[in-house]
Amino acid sequence: MSAELKKTKITPFAQKLTLPLIKKKIKVLQINLGKRCNLACTHCHVEAGPQRTEELSPEVCKQIITLIYQFPQIKTVDLTGGAPEMNYGFKMLVEAAIATGKQVIVRSNLTVYFRDECASLPEYFAKYKIRIVASLPYYLADNVDEMRGGGVFGHSIRALQWLNQLGYGKNPELILDLVYNPKLPTDQRFILTPQQTKLEKYYKILLKDNYAIIFNNLLTITNIPIGRTKLYLEQKQLYTNYLKFLESKFNSNTVRGLMCWDQLSIDYLGNVYDCDFHQVMKLPAKTLSGTTITVNELLANSSLDVINNVETADYCYGCTAGNGSSCGGALNSQVS
Repeated sequence: MSAELKKTKITPFAQKLTLPLIKKKIKVLQINLGKRCNLACTHCHVEAGPQRTEELSPEVCKQIITLIYQFPQIKTVDLTGGAPEMNYGFKMLVEAAIATGKQVIVRSNLTVYFRDECASLPEYFAKYKIRIVASLPYYLADNVDEMRGGGVFGHSIRALQWLNQLGYGKNPELILDLVYNPKLPTDQRFILTPQQTKLEKYYKILLKDNYAIIFNNLLTITNIPIGRTKLYLEQKQLYTNYLKFLESKFNSNTVRGLMCWDQLSIDYLGNVYDCDFHQVMKLPAKTLSGTTITVNELLANSSLDVINNVETADYCYGCTAGNGSSCGGALNSQVS
């Protein structure tokens, strides 16, 4: 093996852990409804876009609704995509979760509200007190448009103002969170997400002063090297070095906060994973006997708690580097 390969060799993530990740009682059901989206963001790990047609089928949607009704241990139903609002079964899943007293999170790109078929969504979300987690990777137009497409920042601002008018960010029952992602690197000067609480203060000041926008929380999320991010890094010949950078920033204090402990991630085909990243990379969750799992099998077994160990991969370093990263933002506020 060459000196360069030895230098960039990645330590298997599992070797960094002092104990295996033993699955806890499932509380969160995250559902990826499909890859249909009105945007094609450069950092999208799902590789969603306007040309994608993959989405939830009526059969799988029915199975997931049965799952939501059958298991009161589920506290949160987290809907993502693509643009989840554009994919089959969206409102059916929202209303099943509401009917069973679960918190509903919708991961929205904001611009979808300006599609004719989605124009009533802000009022719909307010009616059902849906928590909105909205992508706004920066507070400056040039940065956002570069990552997500021309004009996206302007549409996002209009959407946020619309949500504010409905009470989001003001009414304690109408939670509006924003998501920050770093720009993709152009060279080996890699960076992690800034300290979340400090960046949140900048966001709140600038958005309020410039656009009269208020929101609840900022969630900082690291670019995980999968999907379009991985393709970009490979094209720039940065992929292995970026992984090595993430490994070098491994922070054991983040492990206890990882989202995969008590979450199931379900794809539009009904397959089950520990997290959305494993879903993209087709690394399925497994039972103790090593068999993979589907929603139908969870129903047949009358249990959500059939997974023993959480699967791991090299890209898990993205969730545990620096402040840590999850669908709920940073995992450790102590790292600057």
